[in-house]
Amino acid sequence: MKVSVFTLGCKVNQYESDSIIKLLQEKGHQVYADLCFADVYIINTCAVTNEAEKKSRQTIAKCRALNPNAKILVCGCASEKNAKQFEELENVTYIAGVNKKQLLAENLQNNGTNIVPNTLEYDDTYCSMPTKTRAYVKIQDGCNNFCSYCIIPYLRGRSRSRDMSSILTEVERLSNQTKEIILTGIDISDYKIDDVRSLDVLLENLAPYKNKVRFRLGSLEQGVISDKFIESAKNINICPHFHLSLQSGCDATLKRMNRKYTTADYIQTINTLRQNFDNPSITTDVIVGFPEETEQEFEQTLEFIKQCKFSNIHIFPYSMRSGTVATRYKQVDGTIKKQRVQKLEQVRKQLFEQYLQSNQAKTLVVLVEEKEGEYYVGHSENYIKCYIHANVEKNSFVNVVYDKPYKD
Repeated sequence: MKVSVFTLGCKVNQYESDSIIKLLQEKGHQVYADLCFADVYIINTCAVTNEAEKKSRQTIAKCRALNPNAKILVCGCASEKNAKQFEELENVTYIAGVNKKQLLAENLQNNGTNIVPNTLEYDDTYCSMPTKTRAYVKIQDGCNNFCSYCIIPYLRGRSRSRDMSSILTEVERLSNQTKEIILTGIDISDYKIDDVRSLDVLLENLAPYKNKVRFRLGSLEQGVISDKFIESAKNINICPHFHLSLQSGCDATLKRMNRKYTTADYIQTINTLRQNFDNPSITTDVIVGFPEETEQEFEQTLEFIKQCKFSNIHIFPYSMRSGTVATRYKQVDGTIKKQRVQKLEQVRKQLFEQYLQSNQAKTLVVLVEEKEGEYYVGHSENYIKCYIHANVEKNSFVNVVYDKPYKD
């Protein structure tokens, strides 16, 4: 049977989709990780914004267009949040939530809705597979932060960590198949051993594999960057690419967001990273037009972002999520949000270009991933996409002297 598994949203979703793909392949199905003609479609949805939910529904329409007779199975955050939005859509035969997604591989012929409740235990029945030249390893699920804008803790449940021995077993297997491993989770900064935050301890235990693969980290909270974290990260030659979630550069806005740090805390963390790593890539997320954000608050955010000198920024206009605290605040006009997004986008482009320029004439270690036309393409350790006009091998590391920007 031909099965298409399509993923929206975060790297955790990607990891869980990879697990579904692996299980389906083991059962003898032809499986594709994109939208194409298939007998069955599995859509792993996202609900982080209204737009993400809309894309989830639109994807189902695309599946019907590709094969009007196909069965469509839905799982993920959007169906966990509101299964009814999918129940009456044509061809949708089965709906799951965020838990036990891997069981979809067993339920291709099932019908109905089955939303499995969250638990306080980490679900360790997923099995990852490398995608192209890198692989994701999920180390944690859920979130305890309850930021006032975010629906994810209500959908994914409380933070729970994977047993370290299980993580190391998966890393051992993957280190023989891939060159780069990305540690991912909903809030990996909250990775715990015996109820104590221990991301640094996990990094220490990855040291035996540092000569076989390079490690990259998913999104981090600034508070996890300690002296011990720095020491452990250096010891495994962690990729110097740190995605530190910011959301706002204004302390008043951060307080309304229920973020647990100030801008002073945040800039100190950035300075620490730059003191310990050579020209690291520091990227972030920013929400624009958060409820009650004044023009002055937005301007403070712009100036703070310039001060931080990010290499890149993911920009999100605030999206109201029912059930979150932020819905009670006065909302910012949509037109104003669009104007602010445009202003921030201009700053983002300037900072991105400045970071590229700071790498000129430097030798970068690039993992070759694929070929596009006459160029081989891959990412450097600091996550610059590089185009290589030379005869190199896929899934290999090559030293590249960075010359000039080619294209985004």
